[in-house]
Amino acid sequence: MADTLRIRDAEADDLPVILSIYNDAVQHTTAIWNERLVDLADRRAWWEDKIAKGHPVLVAERGGEILGYATYGQWRVIDGFRATMEHSVYVRADRPRSGTGTALMGALIDTAKARGVHVLIACIEAENAASIGLHGKLGFRTVGTFREAGRKFDRWLDLTCMELPLTGA
Repeated sequence: MADTLRIRDAEADDLPVILSIYNDAVQHTTAIWNERLVDLADRRAWWEDKIAKGHPVLVAERGGEILGYATYGQWRVIDGFRATMEHSVYVRADRPRSGTGTALMGALIDTAKARGVHVLIACIEAENAASIGLHGKLGFRTVGTFREAGRKFDRWLDLTCMELPLTGA
């Protein structure tokens, strides 16, 4: 029997793999618009800040191997936006279409609901059809696209924004 995919809270020992996944996305994708690689101290500070603010950092694990991670943080740091979170989900490049992203997002949505988040926001590079499709499958709806909102790999990038209301009508 294959090992079951387990979603759990990230621990300090998971940070080297989270770092590797993050830096791979920085180097090879437009999923992260940063161009600077980070080190373990950076990821530790990032993780500690998330935990201190009460934001989850979840990992997907199968057979003791971390396959991806997901988190959210306040969309805009203004009081009126305190219940609106922007999330991130990243899966190892060698594990595409493995169900890991769907499982992480499902757990993150459940966590957000349990913690009283009102709306989850996804900001996705407009050519990332896999991520846009995943979010659509989970009930997110596209609310707009900003044209040439950022730049990476010597080209302008469009940003598609999607939302998922979690409470109310």
